[in-house]
Amino acid sequence: MIVRAIAFHLPQFHPIPENDEWWGKGFTEWTNVVKARPRFQGHYQPHLPADLGFYDLRLPEARAAQAELAASYGIHGFCYYHYWFQGRQVLEYPVNEILKSRQPNFPFCLCWANEPWSRRWDGSNNEVLLEQRYSASDDLAHIRALIPFFLDPRYIRIGDRPFFAVYRASELPDPQRTCELWRREVEGAGLKGLFLVRVESHNETGDPSNIGFDRALEFEPRWAKLGHFQIFRRKWWHRHKLGTGEPVFRDNVMYEYEDLVRRALAAPLPGYPRIPCVCPGWDNSPRRETGAVIFRNSTPDSYERWLREVVNRNEARISPESLVFINAWNEWAEGNHLEPCQKWGRAYLEATRRALRVNVSQDAVSAATRV
Repeated sequence: MIVRAIAFHLPQFHPIPENDEWWGKGFTEWTNVVKARPRFQGHYQPHLPADLGFYDLRLPEARAAQAELAASYGIHGFCYYHYWFQGRQVLEYPVNEILKSRQPNFPFCLCWANEPWSRRWDGSNNEVLLEQRYSASDDLAHIRALIPFFLDPRYIRIGDRPFFAVYRASELPDPQRTCELWRREVEGAGLKGLFLVRVESHNETGDPSNIGFDRALEFEPRWAKLGHFQIFRRKWWHRHKLGTGEPVFRDNVMYEYEDLVRRALAAPLPGYPRIPCVCPGWDNSPRRETGAVIFRNSTPDSYERWLREVVNRNEARISPESLVFINAWNEWAEGNHLEPCQKWGRAYLEATRRALRVNVSQDAVSAATRV
């Protein structure tokens, strides 16, 4: 059974009026990326792009290059973050253009990132820039706006049902009602239903069917489960007692990437259906002067071992979807990307292809991305 790898995709690589107002004219994710600096010896920052450069996702050439690169290393499709605030959409241009132009011919789906936007970049309610509010009428307007995407032949389906994920389903005031309304509207549009997925972000856990969803989706890294692995914070405590404390250990939370891999592979499977996830790294220090979460010493080899084992386990189970998610394709300001960087080149993509055990010919890539 072939496991399909889907990579989360961040669309914040083009300017929008909201970011111009809040962060300065011309702000994009690259603004945070290029200002990053190492905070301790051996800290890999900044992460700078290689093959694709500092692209602008308003350009069809940039979107096509991403799809071609992903396809050539066995990535089945992208899961684009989708932002909806009571009918107001932000960062919608790239995906809207993909729908409108029908280019590139590469599978995609959407994940509603239904957090408030705040100056802290963490979905908190501190210094809110865009607030999330929910209502039955908004649920209806939202699903009707999504149906044209679901009808697109490139849209990823599970058993003929469009795949749609919600990042924080627990924020929905009545998720069962919302799911029922969404399913009814989708079926009324001639589709065979909706495959609804609750992302296990933050503290989202439990059987997704209890709130009307079909599947859970693991979201890595889950540092909330790594408390006793915070070795660098313990080291800072000892150094502080000795009078040699370093601010980097006091002001940030650091882990070894290898601890994340070991914890993930040792964790028992839940008693409900869940799609697995892996990540090539994590370091959100470009977005935060303090309070960053940093996983150091990520390597393509460690990432490959993690992904390979997840793929092997997935193949051993009978599953109608046979999916694995990778977080992420291009989270550059979180140090979490498969796209080539100046340090590792294409090593993480090559590790991905080996772990997925796929052989992709150039003809297949051209067919996958050709209109």
